[in-house]
Amino acid sequence: MTVDWWGVGLQAINVLILVWLLSRVFWRPVAGAIERRQEAAQAMLDEGKTAQAKADAALAEVVAARKGIAAERDAILAEAKAEAGAASTAMLQEERTKADAMIAAAHAVIERDKSTARTENATRAADLSVEIAARLLVPFVTPAVQAAFLTQLVDAIAEMSDPDRTALFASQGDVEIISATEPTEAERAKIEQTVTDALGEAACLRLITDPKLIAGLELRSAHFVLRNSWRADLEAILKEVKNAG
Repeated sequence: MTVDWWGVGLQAINVLILVWLLSRVFWRPVAGAIERRQEAAQAMLDEGKTAQAKADAALAEVVAARKGIAAERDAILAEAKAEAGAASTAMLQEERTKADAMIAAAHAVIERDKSTARTENATRAADLSVEIAARLLVPFVTPAVQAAFLTQLVDAIAEMSDPDRTALFASQGDVEIISATEPTEAERAKIEQTVTDALGEAACLRLITDPKLIAGLELRSAHFVLRNSWRADLEAILKEVKNAG
């Protein structure tokens, strides 16, 4: 077998010519178009990256703003809650203070009313006791008791101070002898004479009757009273009871 080197050479030359033509006519424009497409694509990618970066930055700002808004909202809510809690606590404390004051005032009124009631009850009881005692003593008013009171009156006159004696005779009217019971004529004369002798002065005496004394004999003028009766004793006891209460 023989090789046609001229044919091979011509084929080789044809290939070289074809390659040169392709590189000149087809490959360079295609390569340029591809390069331009690559550059455009890269530019679009770069622009997309820039837009993405801007979008990411905007998103970050939005997120940060939302976080700031949320934090501010939480702070406002917390502050409002704290203020509401403080206001509620203050209001409750004020209402509690008012309630305590009202309760204390009510207790004070109740205690005052109780004290007043106790005092009034004690006074009424004491008054009633005196009246009961006065009624119980009436049956024991005898001439002997009256005679004993006459003796006590004479002793009291003897113990009178000078100012009291002067007060007894200071008025121009009569000096009254108050008797708890109506005496007989003999008893009247004895009483008047005994009192006159005890006074030792020319006194103008007038004997009157006052059953309220229960038992006893007293002296009375416009400016002086010498108490000497069961009524006076009961009133003294009543006064001590009231003062003690």
